[in-house]
Amino acid sequence: MGDNHNAKLTSSEMGLLWGQFQNDTLGICTISYLLNTVEDPKIQSILEYALELSLDHIRVIKEILHAEQHPIPMGFTEQDVNVNAPRLFSDVFMLYYMANMGSMGLNGNSVALPNSSRKDIRDFYTSCLYSSAELFNRSTDLMLNKGVLVRPPYIPYPDQVEFVQKQHFLAGWVGDERQLTTVEISSLFFNLQRNVLGSSLITGFSQVANSKSVRQYFVRGAEVAKHHCAVFAKILSEDNLVTPMTSDTAPTLSKLSPFSDKLMMFHVTALNAAGIGYYGVSIGTSPRRDLGIAYSRLMAEVGLYAEDGANMMISNGWMEKPPSSPDRKNLAKG
Repeated sequence: MGDNHNAKLTSSEMGLLWGQFQNDTLGICTISYLLNTVEDPKIQSILEYALELSLDHIRVIKEILHAEQHPIPMGFTEQDVNVNAPRLFSDVFMLYYMANMGSMGLNGNSVALPNSSRKDIRDFYTSCLYSSAELFNRSTDLMLNKGVLVRPPYIPYPDQVEFVQKQHFLAGWVGDERQLTTVEISSLFFNLQRNVLGSSLITGFSQVANSKSVRQYFVRGAEVAKHHCAVFAKILSEDNLVTPMTSDTAPTLSKLSPFSDKLMMFHVTALNAAGIGYYGVSIGTSPRRDLGIAYSRLMAEVGLYAEDGANMMISNGWMEKPPSSPDRKNLAKG
């Protein structure tokens, strides 16, 4: 019977493949448009590589679902993108966006792999991990080459190994904070940079969305991202750590949308979910109490924003439902 004993897809595998299908069809639409407006040939080749990856992922997922006689999700199609819309994003933004896609792919696939049982699914996510790393490395190498990579702050090397002697290490009330650890600095810096990038993306979306309520939602999102940037920058500056911002990522003045409102809303929903995940990890690695409180507050703010977005998507009929467990109570009622 083979290694898998003719195993069907588990609920976990179904959910992972469904989510991957949504993200990769979104990626295909987004990158197809960016390829039409990119100017730098080196950034173009990274976009072409990323598009190739997404197309390949969709091909594999469709093969797996067809073999299982599982319906193919809707995801996003040519109806959701106008590749001939004028340029909305700068080349530098596109490069940062690609590095971020690689980074988020590494996170997502490192969760998907250990949550998969079947060998073919594990093989798929193993290859996805490798290609996410490749996308991230190619993008980062080009950023270094172009001199646009913003590095985390430098601090002096320690003289010796130390152990924590006092409970004050956990303190974090105003006027009583200890210096930040390197792990805390890293979390603050990368959360700051992600919000700078998110603010640029969502500001672009706010200019081009067709529906007034969607435009207002994106304006609010850009304000949330800017507020979070200010919180992280303030904590870092209190430790005299300079935090240069990502440059040249502001959108153009175009008002003609390359994407459907449905696609842009889903895109922001995915970023909200990722942001909450990153903040959760940051809480776990930041022992200073004030940092935990700050992250919890910001998570609640993103959660509220995400819930309003979900309600908007549902009322517009834009939210595709993931595969779900059967309603046994209803079945029993006949």
